[in-house]
Amino acid sequence: MQQHILVVDDEESIRFTFDTFLSDEGYRVFCAADCNEGIALLQENDIDLVFADIILPGKSGIDLLKAARDIVPSTPVIMITGAPSVDTAAESLRVGAFDYIVKPIRQDLLLKSVSVALKHKAVKDESERCRLNFEAIFRSVNEGIITVDENMNVVEINYAAESICEFQKASTVGKPLQKLRDRCKGNCLGALTEALKTRQPVELRFIECFTTGGRLQVVSVTASPLLDEKKRFSGAVMVIRDETRLVSLERHLALQQKIDSIVGRSKGIEKVRTMIRDLADVQTTVLVTGDSGTGKELVVDALHHIGERRNGPLVKVNCAALSENLLESELFGHVTGAFTGAVKDKIGRFQLANHGTLFLDEIGEISQRMQLRLLRVIENMQFERVGDSTPIKVNVRLVAATNCDLQKRVDAGEYREDLYYRLKVAQIHVPSLQERRDDIPLLIEHFSGKFNRKFGRQISGISSEVERMFLDYPWPGNVRELQNLMEHSFVRCRQRVITVENLPSEFLRYFESHPLSVDLSPGDEAEAIREALSQASGNKTEAARQLGMSRRTIYRKMQKYAIEPSHPELSLPNEEGAVDEGHGR
Repeated sequence: MQQHILVVDDEESIRFTFDTFLSDEGYRVFCAADCNEGIALLQENDIDLVFADIILPGKSGIDLLKAARDIVPSTPVIMITGAPSVDTAAESLRVGAFDYIVKPIRQDLLLKSVSVALKHKAVKDESERCRLNFEAIFRSVNEGIITVDENMNVVEINYAAESICEFQKASTVGKPLQKLRDRCKGNCLGALTEALKTRQPVELRFIECFTTGGRLQVVSVTASPLLDEKKRFSGAVMVIRDETRLVSLERHLALQQKIDSIVGRSKGIEKVRTMIRDLADVQTTVLVTGDSGTGKELVVDALHHIGERRNGPLVKVNCAALSENLLESELFGHVTGAFTGAVKDKIGRFQLANHGTLFLDEIGEISQRMQLRLLRVIENMQFERVGDSTPIKVNVRLVAATNCDLQKRVDAGEYREDLYYRLKVAQIHVPSLQERRDDIPLLIEHFSGKFNRKFGRQISGISSEVERMFLDYPWPGNVRELQNLMEHSFVRCRQRVITVENLPSEFLRYFESHPLSVDLSPGDEAEAIREALSQASGNKTEAARQLGMSRRTIYRKMQKYAIEPSHPELSLPNEEGAVDEGHGR
């Protein structure tokens, strides 16, 4: 691209000389006779180099030089002088002249000056481009960037840092970086200090801090040392990434995963999920009730892992599994010599659960003395270890569970009323499986996937007969019983579908005295019996097992629907009810 050169001189011969020499070299030359004309040309054209006579009519060449500094800062200006003096040369260089050239103009010196000046401008322009690109990147990145010198004074700060850290650049640059100390307990400053001290990168993940409005903010920080062009240490740069949205999404995903671990769509289970969401971040005592095997521990896990204490410990204690003395030591700890066998100090579960959640299972089984002590601890979260009088203060969320009716025990005088009401500030009741039969198909699907993965199998599900039995069974052991039965069936099953033959005998004995409730029409029921007899090769006992009914029931229904035995050697009951199931005598 052709480069443009401006020549400002009041002598026409000088302008002609410059124009001739420079045009011959391929430059485009603009000429002006005075300062004002030269300024106008500077404003109207893209000028790469200026030659200006120091002495001009009216305003001087120095005035033109000063104007050029404002209009085209990167364009070099070479002063022209007929009688150079130290003062004029020094003044022009002080104001910002790149060089000066002496009249009469020699072509070789002129072209050399032009070449040096334009190379200088090219380097300066490239440097300016890099600076502008850096500033654009600095401004546009979402991460906050703060640079400091060796004394922790702020050198530069970008827009994102102003937003994340709630700084104002004008009032921050040049001053010590101290505002962060009040927001994140000095963690960010600690990272910078460590980087300055060790001259090594420092990274901190997921620091919790608070905005001036009290909103929780989560950031990750990387601090690295800065080196100048001579590889000398000159300060540090801190990059701050706002992770609040990411952490919120991860927490929501974790919430969904924990909530989804409680399988079911019944109204009772939806109510449980709603209560978990409502209570997850409420730091109050929760009582989880429900029959044994309903999944109370899953509720406790969800309460802890989706709440504010998810990064703290979840400590579990089965109160029914320990005697009174052992439970007291287990909960509160003991010191050496507190009792026989206390050979060393022990930290109790309350202390282990500090800043987390303590789950007390089977809370209804503790003694009256332990009830009183537990009540006192719940009221102020302070206790003493067994054998010690030094109080220990903890910050613990208490969640308790029971499968008994505590209200009845309170009415009977077996349980402290004040402790009962302290425990059930909030209560979550987990319904029995009998109360949520609609969830049984979902639970079957869930356990099928679980045991297929565990055993490396590809069982697609259960037969229709087994499903009818599952839907009719009262499930006294609730979900735990269903899970154990499914695992037993997976171990025994050698085909793609679990059938009656794969079910445990204890489960099948229930249906010998409790026939399945059938909603089939007489024609469909008769056809089902014929199909079962055919599959069982005429063995009525086996057919009854497949249909989930007793032998007497299948005999009665065969007579009702006039179903003849598929094998002539098999007979129906006689008048006294005697049956010969043998295959011939």
